[in-house]
Amino acid sequence: METIGRRDRVQALVTRNEKVLLVKHRMNDRVFFCLPGGGVEEGETYEQAALRELKEESLVNGRIIRKLSVQYKPDNRGEVHTFLIEVDEDAVPGVGTDPELSDEEQTIIGVEWLSLEELGEADKAYLWSSGLNRVDFFHEKLLSLENRIFK
Repeated sequence: METIGRRDRVQALVTRNEKVLLVKHRMNDRVFFCLPGGGVEEGETYEQAALRELKEESLVNGRIIRKLSVQYKPDNRGEVHTFLIEVDEDAVPGVGTDPELSDEEQTIIGVEWLSLEELGEADKAYLWSSGLNRVDFFHEKLLSLENRIFK
C-alpha cells in the first residue's frame, strides 16, 4: 500500500567481537545511537541503499550477509529494512556525513563499536527489534537473560 509521503528506509547492522557498529547523533539537544542507515533513493534496491548508507555514515564498505527484518513505521509511511552486513576485519570506521544535510545541519558526531552493556535501554530495544536477536552471539545472550513475569 503506497501512502503520500512514503519513503522506505534501510539500516546496516554490523557486528564485531560481540559489539555493534553504531552512529552517534546530536539532534535537538538530544544525543543518541542508531544503526547506520537512511532513506532509499529512487531506483535503488534495499541492499544497495544499506551499503551506501553504511559508507556515507561510517566510511566503511561492506557485504550483505542477509536481511534481518522489515519493520513498519508507526505512521504507516514506509518500511525499515535491516540487513546484517560484514566489513573487513581491519576496516576502521570513521565519522561520515548525511549528504542530504548542509555542513551546519550535520547531526553525526561519532561512530563507535558498543556492547549491549554500554547502551541505554531504549537503544537496546531498537536493536533487538531491528533483528539483533537473529545474530548468533546476541541470540545466545538474549536466551541467557532473566525471564521474570512482573505483576
